[in-house]
Amino acid sequence: TLKMLVSGAGDIKLTKDGNTLLHEMQIQHPTAMMIARIATAQDDVTGDGTTSAVLIVGELMKQAERHLSDGVHPRLLCEGIDLAKDRVLSFIDSSKRDMDKSDRALLIQIAQASLRTKMHRELSDLFTEIVVDAVRCIQKPGEKVDLHMIETMHMMHKAGTDSRLVKGLVMDHGGRHPGMPKSLRNCHILTMNYDLEYQKSEINSGFYYSSAAERQKMVDAERKWVDDKTQVILDLKKKVCGPGETFVIINQKGIDPLALDMLAKEGILALRRAKRRNMERVCLACGGESINSLEALAPEVLGFAASVSEESLEDENYTFVEGVKNPFSCTILVKGAQRHVIDQIKDAVRDGLRAVSNAMTDGYLVPGAGAFEVIAHAGLMKYKTQVQGRAKLGVQTYADALLVIPKTLADNSGYDAQDSVIKLQEALIDGKSTLGFDIYNGEPMDPAVVGIWDNYRVKHQMLDSAAVIGTQLLLVDEVIRAGKQMKKG
Repeated sequence: TLKMLVSGAGDIKLTKDGNTLLHEMQIQHPTAMMIARIATAQDDVTGDGTTSAVLIVGELMKQAERHLSDGVHPRLLCEGIDLAKDRVLSFIDSSKRDMDKSDRALLIQIAQASLRTKMHRELSDLFTEIVVDAVRCIQKPGEKVDLHMIETMHMMHKAGTDSRLVKGLVMDHGGRHPGMPKSLRNCHILTMNYDLEYQKSEINSGFYYSSAAERQKMVDAERKWVDDKTQVILDLKKKVCGPGETFVIINQKGIDPLALDMLAKEGILALRRAKRRNMERVCLACGGESINSLEALAPEVLGFAASVSEESLEDENYTFVEGVKNPFSCTILVKGAQRHVIDQIKDAVRDGLRAVSNAMTDGYLVPGAGAFEVIAHAGLMKYKTQVQGRAKLGVQTYADALLVIPKTLADNSGYDAQDSVIKLQEALIDGKSTLGFDIYNGEPMDPAVVGIWDNYRVKHQMLDSAAVIGTQLLLVDEVIRAGKQMKKG
């Protein structure tokens, strides 16, 4: 079992996506389902670091195999790994750095560290600013960042570099009348959940008439009911709209063609059968409230937006609501020429949003570029001398497993992994406290100067769960043996 895990996870490169990597491992080795759990937990808790977590587990197994082949019992190794894990977690708590949450330049560096590993440089730099501005837009003073207030919309159009951030809303539907305006400024926005069309009776009913005149009278009465309701809205529009101001209606229910015609003649843009999530976000962003009856119609229920425009793309209509009253909701508009490109960008944007959100929530940062792993390895080597017995082999195993991060960075950059790690360790001995690997020249560098940072919670979760899964894998033979003995009994 151990050899299968080592052969499947020992040579993994950071260039592969974590989910793809796990999928391949599960196909080759069903026992790698244990490692899949660490990636799932890592993604659920932090949204990033899945590949690094799998790397450390694989290297942990590879290092442990050397000691197991010499007859060391897995239980002794696990004791040392647990001691090393506790030591590293206490070290990361004491070495974390405070950050200024309002520093936009620092947040951009954090997002770059996440996005540049997932997209090419030009595209990642574009989305770096987009995700940072999106999180800053929805942040409310003294409250936790709610990423649900950021919606990601996609349009299969042009290239990914045409993507942009809309500080407002983008709704995937537009007006339903050709005579309605396509672009409006200084808009009063009415959100409603009310029918402006004929309604069917709740029970089956019939009407009898004896002449064409009576039939026409009933038709006119139905029509008058809708027209009267529409006229109430038109009266409100004339009351609230001053010079240069316009009116927009977003209705969750239907509006019939004749009512749309009445609204179009007054220069009103009306959207019917809007999605519920859009209705809620319009009220949050533009102010006002959604009404369920025209009796509640008043100037106080109206929202406001600086501009509302409609854009048509092939058979799809999109409505952009920008310059909103309460900009605590925004939309990331992702464009791409192909479906798989859009999916890749959306996955990267999700990770970038989580990275910025984690940093703003924690308020702490950890040096990146493999710097923390090198420092933690040096600290564990000193701690190893304080551990008694064979448990120190477990400390050695965990410490060596941490070096897989700078080794993989060097290997993926075209440099010799062992030489690069030795350079980092020698430079650390010379008294430099924080050194990471520079992928451009293969030399040690200070990640704080370059601006390469890791999330505190991502690193903490990764180091903790990697040790837990590693010890479970090392003890799996004992579990299987105990199960067989119970069956014999």
